[in-house]
Amino acid sequence: MDTQARKKALPMTTLAYNCAAMSIEFQILGSSSGGNCALLHTGHTKVLVDVGFSAKRIGCMLEAVGESLDAIDAVFLTHEHSDHAQGIRGLAKRADLPVFANRDTADAVQAKATKPVNWQVFQTGTDFNFRDLKVRSFALPHDAYDPVGFKFNWGQEGDLFSPPRSLAWVTDLGYVPEHVKAHIRDVQTLVLEANYDEALLEQDERRPWSTKQRIRGRHGHLSNHASFELVEELSQQSTLQQVYLAHLSKDCNNARLVHEKFAPLLKKLSIKVVDPQSGIAPASKAI
Repeated sequence: MDTQARKKALPMTTLAYNCAAMSIEFQILGSSSGGNCALLHTGHTKVLVDVGFSAKRIGCMLEAVGESLDAIDAVFLTHEHSDHAQGIRGLAKRADLPVFANRDTADAVQAKATKPVNWQVFQTGTDFNFRDLKVRSFALPHDAYDPVGFKFNWGQEGDLFSPPRSLAWVTDLGYVPEHVKAHIRDVQTLVLEANYDEALLEQDERRPWSTKQRIRGRHGHLSNHASFELVEELSQQSTLQQVYLAHLSKDCNNARLVHEKFAPLLKKLSIKVVDPQSGIAPASKAI
């Protein structure tokens, strides 16, 4: 493919990433109710957070942003649902690839895998290290075996090239317990789900009443309004600088509604909405 054709084939966000590939630290490759995956690059370590697409598709996503599956150092799984873990089946071909998950998640995913996975099992609620990453897992209220959120810290005080950075990944939860707020209050970047718009969910004719109740329930998902309330609270009393609103339902939400909902916070925070249709979110160079 020639240069001009390649430019037309790649989304603008991908081109922006390639222009500054060495300095970008975080990129959501795709996020919606159909699949979730992100790349975190600290400068010393490259990891994927969730792998909710096939390994082949994740490989294509990484190639589109100048990376490759072979360069990934580890995977972190939040829970076993297919929109977060289906890629493990193909990724298990890399026997050297560490996959971090708690015991219940690892057992549930391994039961569907055709090859043994290089599991690195942690206990929910504990801290652990992987290379230059300091990781904290914390429990989330969702209808999975033992779903977790993650907080990642890296960098060092006084280091001009690698200053302290922090990011929290919080998707798939029906409400926000106080312990979750406590864990994410000191992060600079937050990935948070804004799964559904209340009116669109109510109007949806494809989902039965029981499914709607599950989505709205305390072990379901966050609405746009619930996500807004959390971010508004954090913006007044935390170190938060940047928010990615992710895991939007393709049927019961859209990026325009989320942008409109969060518009009042734009003077305080950098807010990016991950469109469930187009997939790739703008990359971040300064978390």
